[in-house]
Amino acid sequence: MAQKPRLIFLLNTAQRHLQQWMAGRQAQLAEQLGATVPTPAQAGALFMLAISDGATMGELAQALDLEPPAVSGLVQRIEAMGWAERRPCPDDRRTQRVWLRPLGQALLPALREGTARTNQALATGFTDDELATVARWLEHVRRLPAPHEQEP
Repeated sequence: MAQKPRLIFLLNTAQRHLQQWMAGRQAQLAEQLGATVPTPAQAGALFMLAISDGATMGELAQALDLEPPAVSGLVQRIEAMGWAERRPCPDDRRTQRVWLRPLGQALLPALREGTARTNQALATGFTDDELATVARWLEHVRRLPAPHEQEP
Protein backbone atom coordinates (compact mmCIF):
# COMPACT_ATOMS: atom_id res chain seq x y z
CA MET A 1 0.00 0.00 0.00
CA ALA A 2 1.36 3.42 -0.95
CA GLN A 3 2.11 5.80 1.90
CA LYS A 4 -0.19 8.81 2.04
CA PRO A 5 1.39 12.26 1.75
CA ARG A 6 2.42 13.87 5.03
CA LEU A 7 0.02 16.79 4.51
CA ILE A 8 0.59 18.61 7.81
CA PHE A 9 4.37 18.40 7.44
CA LEU A 10 4.24 19.46 3.79
CA LEU A 11 1.88 22.34 4.48
CA ASN A 12 3.94 23.66 7.40
CA THR A 13 7.28 23.40 5.64
CA ALA A 14 5.87 24.83 2.39
CA GLN A 15 4.43 27.79 4.28
CA ARG A 16 7.75 28.51 6.02
CA HIS A 17 9.67 28.17 2.76
CA LEU A 18 7.21 30.40 0.93
CA GLN A 19 7.58 33.11 3.58
CA GLN A 20 11.38 32.94 3.32
CA TRP A 21 11.27 32.94 -0.48
CA MET A 22 8.92 35.93 -0.55
CA ALA A 23 11.06 37.79 2.00
CA GLY A 24 14.06 37.27 -0.28
CA ARG A 25 12.14 38.60 -3.27
CA GLN A 26 10.98 41.56 -1.18
CA ALA A 27 14.57 42.33 -0.15
CA GLN A 28 15.72 42.19 -3.79
CA LEU A 29 12.96 44.56 -4.87
CA ALA A 30 13.73 46.97 -2.03
CA GLU A 31 17.39 46.96 -3.05
CA GLN A 32 16.50 47.58 -6.71
CA LEU A 33 14.13 50.42 -5.86
CA GLY A 34 16.23 51.85 -3.05
CA ALA A 35 13.04 52.07 -1.00
CA THR A 36 11.01 50.17 1.53
CA VAL A 37 8.48 47.82 -0.03
CA PRO A 38 5.43 46.38 1.72
CA THR A 39 5.51 42.94 3.30
CA PRO A 40 2.98 40.44 1.92
CA ALA A 41 0.59 41.27 4.78
CA GLN A 42 0.98 45.00 4.18
CA ALA A 43 0.46 44.48 0.45
CA GLY A 44 -2.72 42.54 1.24
CA ALA A 45 -4.04 45.47 3.25
CA LEU A 46 -3.20 47.89 0.45
CA PHE A 47 -4.94 45.64 -2.10
CA MET A 48 -8.00 45.48 0.15
CA LEU A 49 -8.05 49.27 0.49
CA ALA A 50 -7.73 49.62 -3.29
CA ILE A 51 -10.98 47.65 -3.55
CA SER A 52 -12.70 49.16 -0.52
CA ASP A 53 -11.03 52.43 0.45
CA GLY A 54 -12.28 53.62 3.81
CA ALA A 55 -12.81 50.09 5.13
CA THR A 56 -13.29 49.71 8.85
CA MET A 57 -10.68 47.90 10.92
CA GLY A 58 -13.19 45.04 11.32
CA GLU A 59 -13.72 44.80 7.57
CA LEU A 60 -9.96 44.64 7.06
CA ALA A 61 -9.66 41.93 9.72
CA GLN A 62 -12.35 39.86 8.02
CA ALA A 63 -10.99 40.35 4.50
CA LEU A 64 -7.42 39.51 5.54
CA ASP A 65 -8.48 36.66 7.88
CA LEU A 66 -6.65 38.27 10.80
CA GLU A 67 -7.56 38.93 14.41
CA PRO A 68 -8.34 42.59 15.27
CA PRO A 69 -5.11 43.16 17.28
CA ALA A 70 -3.05 41.94 14.30
CA VAL A 71 -4.90 44.32 11.98
CA SER A 72 -4.36 47.18 14.40
CA GLY A 73 -0.59 46.61 14.32
CA LEU A 74 -0.61 46.13 10.56
CA VAL A 75 -2.47 49.40 10.02
CA GLN A 76 -0.13 51.21 12.43
CA ARG A 77 2.84 50.07 10.33
CA ILE A 78 1.36 51.05 6.95
CA GLU A 79 0.24 54.34 8.46
CA ALA A 80 3.80 55.01 9.73
CA MET A 81 5.07 54.39 6.19
CA GLY A 82 2.66 57.00 4.83
CA TRP A 83 0.76 54.43 2.76
CA ALA A 84 -2.59 54.73 4.56
CA GLU A 85 -4.28 56.72 7.29
CA ARG A 86 -6.93 56.09 9.91
CA ARG A 87 -9.79 58.46 10.49
CA PRO A 88 -12.79 58.19 12.79
CA CYS A 89 -16.00 57.10 11.09
CA PRO A 90 -18.35 60.10 10.84
CA ASP A 91 -21.33 57.89 11.82
CA ASP A 92 -19.63 56.28 14.83
CA ARG A 93 -16.59 57.97 16.33
CA ARG A 94 -15.52 54.69 18.02
CA THR A 95 -15.05 53.07 14.62
CA GLN A 96 -11.87 53.75 12.66
CA ARG A 97 -11.81 53.72 8.88
CA VAL A 98 -8.62 53.24 6.88
CA TRP A 99 -7.90 55.19 3.71
CA LEU A 100 -5.19 54.80 1.10
CA ARG A 101 -2.82 57.73 0.82
CA PRO A 102 -1.14 58.73 -2.46
CA LEU A 103 2.08 56.88 -1.52
CA GLY A 104 0.10 53.67 -0.97
CA GLN A 105 -1.84 54.15 -4.19
CA ALA A 106 1.43 54.63 -6.09
CA LEU A 107 2.70 51.24 -4.88
CA LEU A 108 -0.24 49.28 -6.29
CA PRO A 109 0.93 48.79 -9.92
CA ALA A 110 4.30 47.35 -8.82
CA LEU A 111 2.60 45.20 -6.17
CA ARG A 112 0.14 43.83 -8.72
CA GLU A 113 2.98 43.03 -11.12
CA GLY A 114 5.00 41.36 -8.35
CA THR A 115 1.98 39.35 -7.24
CA ALA A 116 1.36 38.17 -10.80
CA ARG A 117 5.01 37.10 -11.16
CA THR A 118 4.89 35.29 -7.81
CA ASN A 119 1.67 33.47 -8.71
CA GLN A 120 3.18 32.51 -12.07
CA ALA A 121 6.29 31.10 -10.35
CA LEU A 122 4.13 29.13 -7.92
CA ALA A 123 1.99 27.71 -10.74
CA THR A 124 4.85 26.74 -13.07
CA GLY A 125 4.74 23.05 -13.97
CA PHE A 126 1.12 22.50 -12.91
CA THR A 127 -1.98 22.16 -15.05
CA ASP A 128 -5.04 24.29 -14.45
CA ASP A 129 -6.84 21.19 -13.12
CA GLU A 130 -4.02 20.46 -10.68
CA LEU A 131 -4.01 24.05 -9.46
CA ALA A 132 -7.79 23.96 -9.04
CA THR A 133 -7.42 20.85 -6.86
CA VAL A 134 -4.69 22.48 -4.75
CA ALA A 135 -6.79 25.64 -4.36
CA ARG A 136 -9.85 23.59 -3.40
CA TRP A 137 -7.84 21.67 -0.79
CA LEU A 138 -6.33 24.86 0.67
CA GLU A 139 -9.81 26.42 0.90
CA HIS A 140 -10.99 23.26 2.66
CA VAL A 141 -8.16 23.54 5.19
CA ARG A 142 -8.83 27.26 5.65
CA ARG A 143 -12.46 26.57 6.46
CA LEU A 144 -11.94 23.82 9.03
CA PRO A 145 -13.89 24.72 12.17
CA ALA A 146 -11.99 26.38 15.00
CA PRO A 147 -11.73 24.26 18.17
CA HIS A 148 -14.51 26.25 19.86
CA GLU A 149 -16.80 25.58 16.85
CA GLN A 150 -16.35 21.78 16.83
CA GLU A 151 -18.91 19.34 18.13
CA PRO A 152 -18.07 17.92 21.60
